[in-house]
Amino acid sequence: MALRQTAFLFTLNKRSPNLNYVAQRLGSWWSQVEMGPPDAILGVTEAYKRDTNPNKINLGVGAYRDDNGKPYVLPCVRKAESQIAAKNLDKEYSPISGSADFCKYSIQLALGDDSEVVKSGRNATVQTISGTGALRVGAAFLKGFYPFSKTVYIPSPSWGNHTPIFKHSGMDVKSYKFYDPKSCGFDFEGACNDIMSIPEKSIILLHACAHNPTGVDPTPEQWQELSNLIKKKNLFPFFDMAYQGFASGNIDKDAHAVRLFLKEGHNIALCQSYAKNMGLYGERVGAFSITTADNDETARVLSQIKILIRPMYSNPPINGARIVSEILGDSKLKADWLLEVKEMANRIISVRSKLRENLKKEGSTRNWQHITDQIGMFCFTGLNAEQVDKLVKEHSVYLTKDGRISMAGVTSKNVEYLAHAIHQVTK
Repeated sequence: MALRQTAFLFTLNKRSPNLNYVAQRLGSWWSQVEMGPPDAILGVTEAYKRDTNPNKINLGVGAYRDDNGKPYVLPCVRKAESQIAAKNLDKEYSPISGSADFCKYSIQLALGDDSEVVKSGRNATVQTISGTGALRVGAAFLKGFYPFSKTVYIPSPSWGNHTPIFKHSGMDVKSYKFYDPKSCGFDFEGACNDIMSIPEKSIILLHACAHNPTGVDPTPEQWQELSNLIKKKNLFPFFDMAYQGFASGNIDKDAHAVRLFLKEGHNIALCQSYAKNMGLYGERVGAFSITTADNDETARVLSQIKILIRPMYSNPPINGARIVSEILGDSKLKADWLLEVKEMANRIISVRSKLRENLKKEGSTRNWQHITDQIGMFCFTGLNAEQVDKLVKEHSVYLTKDGRISMAGVTSKNVEYLAHAIHQVTK
């Protein structure tokens, strides 16, 4: 059959170059492929670009913007790039597990310089393709080697990519209560009740700080209770930490939950990303770690993670890892970075306060305290789908249908207009 088709194509091509006719005659291999739905976030951005209103605001993109609404490259990153360029380094492949220096600096950043886990070598850490890649590598490892339930429980709601990442890795995904739409805050009681009903030895996903998409984080006291409960249920904690330093402006404060769980005796999986806190979005640089019982276990776990990575992407990219290593390995650059990430976090915190103040000035009688109670890049406003639709159509304010806004899109120049628009659709 294949030979007859080949002969037919050869004869037909000699007569006419009309390959559309060939496709119609033989049919396409991909004729059964359906059009997929557009990405929710990218769809918001595309609609924003088409809008001609000079007051339009894009609150959909999850990337930091300065107070002029422009992409921002940290000065310490520029300095690091200059220092790297002066070294005239080659472009050879990175090891499968990535840069050794990068892995060392990343786990120290997450767990602290005095971490017993780090000092004793009880961590298997690899460089990954940002936080998304860390999650994918982690999911593959759990699917292959976690000896108990292959079900991961994620908070409701959670980052939109969590479910497909785990499902594509062959894991089952279920959820536990997290967000309370009535208070626009953390449903602590609901979370505890749901966690109590999770089967023992299951996997639980936790956002270390700046929960995406709600901006709602447990308090330190609540984290302590969650640690106790998760230990009681013998669940395996899988931390996603994409915003260390970017949430509060303090790297230690933002790593509190991760360090607490380790102090309390949990072994964990940990995903890190440098997209937000160093502005290295396009460099795609992150890390995945598993904490272990001893050095021997570390070596065995690391060997299997590398075997998983090899057919995925073979080796991680070198440039982003070099930038991170240059910053974290240079005391002056690291000090600069700590100031710069705090400035970014403070700008986000500042526009939260300004938005709440301007809503009050507009005469809104609603309680907007959750805007300043929440933390990090995103805010769950509490707006319903109808109010979101009005914001878009009547005021050219673009956000996702669930009422989530990226606070990075709010500036001192547009915050009054935004508050006015929100008041108009909620009064």
